Amino acid sequence: MTEHAKISLNNVCKSFGRKHVLNNLTLDVKAGESVVVIGGSGTGKSVMLKCILGLLTPESGEIYIDGKQIVGLPASEREASLRKTGMLFQYAALFDSLPVWENVAFGLIQAHGMKRSDARDVAIEKLALVGLGPDMANRNPSELSIGMQKRVGLARAIATNPEIIFFDEPTTGLDPIMGDVIDNLIRDCTRHLGASTLTISHDMESAQKIADRIALIYKGEVVWVGPADEIEHCGNPYVEQFVRGDIKGPIELDILKP
Repeated sequence: MTEHAKISLNNVCKSFGRKHVLNNLTLDVKAGESVVVIGGSGTGKSVMLKCILGLLTPESGEIYIDGKQIVGLPASEREASLRKTGMLFQYAALFDSLPVWENVAFGLIQAHGMKRSDARDVAIEKLALVGLGPDMANRNPSELSIGMQKRVGLARAIATNPEIIFFDEPTTGLDPIMGDVIDNLIRDCTRHLGASTLTISHDMESAQKIADRIALIYKGEVVWVGPADEIEHCGNPYVEQFVRGDIKGPIELDILKP
């Protein structure tokens, strides 16, 4: 485990039957750092995130949050550790049965026991940070565009002022302009909080905008990690193929196999 890492994965392995999804995956996220993990579909990005969140248990390896090993922890202790985190889900994952402000305040009320009136004030404050006015508070999520739902999801992710925030494909389903808006909001909001962030994405343009470092996963292991501004000139053949979007190279496409 790297000293001062907020998140540290050491030789994490996860399989489903004979399919090895994570193969000795090792990666650190430092305090205040934004790391984006890129890679094609089926390379292990989502499984890695689920292992960190405790939704899946790796067969071997270690996962630390703030120096505490979380693999194998009892549920109550793992939940306590995860209270310092927030998450923006791929499709926002808002509750249609709750108005916008209650979606944003859900963790404050349910996990932190905050009074509803106080939680509503915090929700409106966080909505303002993502460019949404107080008139949005009582709207139903189903009335919102995908882009606005993502903004509400981001407001929920930062509502508890988390030390760590996870982003799952934050620009999926968005047009390029709204994708850029979300990237800028992610960068600005996380810097405002001083949070450490781990994002999984297949969007190179988005990754370069929000990352301090980028890691490329292929077949469940990190094949390159480095500063975001070096990725286009790093000389790594896996990265070069991924950046170009070329079918020729060391990354094998299962769809092309006989």
